[in-house]
Amino acid sequence: MTTSNLRTQGNPSLKPNRYSSIVAILLLLLMAVLVGGAALRESVTVDEVAHIGAGLSYVQKLDLRLNEEHPPLAKVWAVIPLVIRGTHADYSNTSWTFAERKFFGAYICQWIFGDWVLNRWNDPVSTVAWARFPMLLLALALGWSLFAIGCRLGGDWGGLLCLVVYVSYPAFLAFGPLVHTDIPITLFSLLALWTFAEIWGEPDRKKSFLFGLCLAGAILSKFTAGILFFAFGIFAFTTRWWPVVGQPGSKKEQRVWRRLRWRFTLRGIAWASAIVYAFYFIFSIRQTTDILDFIGRGHPAFIPLRRLLMPVWIFLRGLFMVLITASRPTFILGRGYPHGVWFYYPVVFLLKSPLGFVGLLLLALIVAPFRKRVAGQSTVTNEVRVHWRVLWVSLIVFTGVDLLSHLDISIRHFTVPIVLIILLLAPLPPMLKDLRPSASVLARLGIALVIILAGSCVFSALRTYPYYFPYVNSLSFGRPIYTLMNDSNVDWNQSIPEVKRFAEQRGLQKIALDWYGLTDSTKDVPGAYEWNCQQPAASDGGQWAVVSANLTFDSRNCEWLSMYPHESLAGGSMLAVHLPQTIPSAGNPGGPPLPAQYHQFFGFPLFDIRTMFLDLIQHPDKIPEVYAGLEQEFKRRAEEQKKHGKDQPPH
Repeated sequence: MTTSNLRTQGNPSLKPNRYSSIVAILLLLLMAVLVGGAALRESVTVDEVAHIGAGLSYVQKLDLRLNEEHPPLAKVWAVIPLVIRGTHADYSNTSWTFAERKFFGAYICQWIFGDWVLNRWNDPVSTVAWARFPMLLLALALGWSLFAIGCRLGGDWGGLLCLVVYVSYPAFLAFGPLVHTDIPITLFSLLALWTFAEIWGEPDRKKSFLFGLCLAGAILSKFTAGILFFAFGIFAFTTRWWPVVGQPGSKKEQRVWRRLRWRFTLRGIAWASAIVYAFYFIFSIRQTTDILDFIGRGHPAFIPLRRLLMPVWIFLRGLFMVLITASRPTFILGRGYPHGVWFYYPVVFLLKSPLGFVGLLLLALIVAPFRKRVAGQSTVTNEVRVHWRVLWVSLIVFTGVDLLSHLDISIRHFTVPIVLIILLLAPLPPMLKDLRPSASVLARLGIALVIILAGSCVFSALRTYPYYFPYVNSLSFGRPIYTLMNDSNVDWNQSIPEVKRFAEQRGLQKIALDWYGLTDSTKDVPGAYEWNCQQPAASDGGQWAVVSANLTFDSRNCEWLSMYPHESLAGGSMLAVHLPQTIPSAGNPGGPPLPAQYHQFFGFPLFDIRTMFLDLIQHPDKIPEVYAGLEQEFKRRAEEQKKHGKDQPPH
């Protein structure tokens, strides 16, 4: 067998050849241009406000009090250029000092502190741009990893096919450069799964350490990295009744075989635990340990012990925050639900994937069994059979968890399964090549289809530029995306510059703005003022109003606006509506909803949460007062629920 054939069949000992590597680099450069160009046109998104400010404080103060619900790695990585540039923050501000004393208060403070970092103490445009640059590098690293792993599974053409799909996938083009946790967790989860498979193929100390390093990166990126442990365990369990290549036949030898691999796996997990602990320890070294004062009751001799326990405490407290917020209302196919539904991610994945990618998946599902029947060969070569099983078992595990999840708000939470699905395409080129001797016409037709479908993915990415957030394919049948899904699938407050351009082009001196975020976006649009599309004033008549598409059905109830002349901005993320001279009163045809029909912003039950944050941004000294009021209100509601529960007759 020639070297070329070995490479085509995915021999794991061979690296991609020079020519395929050059093509891969060119594809990644294309992605960098598309992603970078789109990101430079966009305003700061919702979560970036908290993440950038928190990350800056981690490095400058070695204090993890803000944004504990997300591990620190991605935020630390993003702010490295900001620290080098001397980005400023005032740590005497109430948004920083109050967060030290109150766990839930820190959740409020992170948005206020982040807004001041971006909009008061520094230039917002350059600050956001420099913070996004390291995240873009991670997105490109994920692309290269997909290419390298794809080459191992399906040779050079398999790796390039995976990379073409990745660099043209709208979700990765939208979220790739943003300061958030979903791209980092996807990158490190993929690497952790691959290095885990390496251990179970042929364990050694180096592989164990690399596995631990990748696993630590995943854990330090997002708490959902815990799903990896279920994938590891389920894969190992499958080897009991479905042996992998190289697994001995006798039960006694199998026990020895498994114990050896588990030993190196556990050693890698120990390395990961040590790295995670060290990272938390370093970046919390100046954080007060008063929260652990119950250990030793304030005695100075217990201060070192509290310091050593602080990383564990912060980690568990962040995990606790994730668990108590793991259920949120969602919106899919024109209907709202009190929590996530099982079909959310299948629908969103189908609608937001390029149809060329969907066609490639269908082609792979057809070719794989046909090739096995005709050529008598399995999907991948023996050298990567262990890796292949780890990947598809992990795909089932991650997808299953997402289907069962009650937190369904964006396709960005589905990026790990998407990457694993993309890798399913890697064996497609060698499978088609193997069909040539026995089914030449079908093989040639399949190759032509692969080229056409892959090319259509790239064409779709170029045509969609620069509006990747609201991308939806033709399976929407022309329905506006805001009637199908919600949140960052549609708008994440990235389109404020488009509103500014719209106002300038029309020469508007005054414009009503109802945006999807917790920071003050009116300052970025001359003449803009805060507006609530559910509560228009008589003075708004005859003016232009720009509303986030998310507010039409989901976070507000503003379907009434669609009755008037309107334009889509930023690919459908925002809607510009020309209001009538006289706005009908609430509840009347063509008018806003009655108060009983209001939808609360972000699903917050008490009041308009955005109004609260805008006031706190202007007056941070009010944070203690507002926090105390929220505490009293939540206690009152809890007591009422408890009382009503007792009053209920037994069933």
